[in-house]
Amino acid sequence: MFRNTARCLDALLVIAGGLLAHWMRFSTPIALSDVERLLIAFNCVLVLLLFPGFGVYETWRGKALAPVLARVAAAWLTVVATALVLAFTLHRMDTVSRLWFGYSTLISGVLLIAARCAMHVVLRSLRRRGMNARTVAIVGAPGFARTLLAHLEHAPQAGFKPVCFFDTGAMTDALGTDIEGAHNYGARLNRLPVLTDLNAFAARVREERVNEVWLALPLSQEHTIYRFTHTFRHDFVNLRFIPDVRGLSLFNHTLVDVVGLPTLNLSATPFSPPQMWPKLMFDRLFAALALLMLAPVFIALAIGIKLTSPGPVFFRQTRKGVDGQPFAIYKFRSMSVHQEAHGQVTQATRNDSRVTKLGGFMRRTSLDELPQFLNVLLGQMSVVGPRPHAVEHDDLYKDQVYGYMHRYRIKPGITGWAQVNGYRGATTKVEKMEARVKFDLFYIHNWSFWFDMKIVFITIFKGFIGRNAF
Repeated sequence: MFRNTARCLDALLVIAGGLLAHWMRFSTPIALSDVERLLIAFNCVLVLLLFPGFGVYETWRGKALAPVLARVAAAWLTVVATALVLAFTLHRMDTVSRLWFGYSTLISGVLLIAARCAMHVVLRSLRRRGMNARTVAIVGAPGFARTLLAHLEHAPQAGFKPVCFFDTGAMTDALGTDIEGAHNYGARLNRLPVLTDLNAFAARVREERVNEVWLALPLSQEHTIYRFTHTFRHDFVNLRFIPDVRGLSLFNHTLVDVVGLPTLNLSATPFSPPQMWPKLMFDRLFAALALLMLAPVFIALAIGIKLTSPGPVFFRQTRKGVDGQPFAIYKFRSMSVHQEAHGQVTQATRNDSRVTKLGGFMRRTSLDELPQFLNVLLGQMSVVGPRPHAVEHDDLYKDQVYGYMHRYRIKPGITGWAQVNGYRGATTKVEKMEARVKFDLFYIHNWSFWFDMKIVFITIFKGFIGRNAF
């Protein structure tokens, strides 16, 4: 019923777009030409035929709005392109006002997208109030079930209402006898009734007409998954498998299509390129502006370095970038020129004799890091991200600190969440590196463009000076 109504509404919006375009072009909304009527009618027919194929009328529940709008826009552009082919085929394009056609395409597209936005806002509001909800029964272990329930509690706009929980840890044996000795209706998990008998659980799902059953189980419990799919094989209830893979990787797991096969990412780059566009644009613009504004500081520091110690102005060292790609990082030289054994990098310590007087000042105030804006401009680094360490330190800590190399799944940064929380300078103990990595992984898990802006502002106001930098 809803889908048919949505299709009719889309057709009406296409007609309205054509009429508004005619009014804008010719100052009259009614006197359409025969070709204009034909194109509008053809667009309506194509909307009814093609939009379902693009998945426009699939449920939006639990999905982000942007992909839905992108799908609508792609479907509408396909309709318009097909209409153009028809007009050229009938040799009637010369009788159509190109301005009207452009207005019609734009206005109808805006109306179709605006209607989705309005419906999205209305449904979110209704679902937050408990209306238009789909009931869900969760199957799994209590630990992962609590994680799912927390997600649902923080996303009421999705419209999923949990009603009961089946604890597989107390599952019945093959004969149907309850291992715990009772149906356990009295037990509770986050205010939800807990069941341990499969037959009682199935009966409750049927009696309460539960819409969906979520199997929140480890990948190894194939037999348990089969038991539930077999139990509900004659029921019209949506069974969803939500694999419990929390122990397999540090990143959120996404399902992607690889050569037509559904593939679960256990450890992969956590963000798609479109997600990173705002970060990429900010990095380049911010780096260019910083280099321009700090040019006098660069010149003054370069002169100071040359006057206070012999050697080059810049210090270059190989570091790992995104996905472990090596690059040469730039810093102002803060130590006297010296040689170290191959494969060894000695971190600076307090009162280190190798650090020059000007170098000590630059290290304490992070001025030695400023040339890294060149790395940002070249696309090798980001303004915000996990700090890259010397390759020798990577080799040292990658086997001692769990998740250490996952830091390089995104571009390293000039500043980061660990740095603004006090983890700057040398890391002489494994415990310090573990804490730094913990902050870096938290940043990756919770990344957003506005999180980057927060770190930038914190860095500006308090992140340049550090007691641990010497």
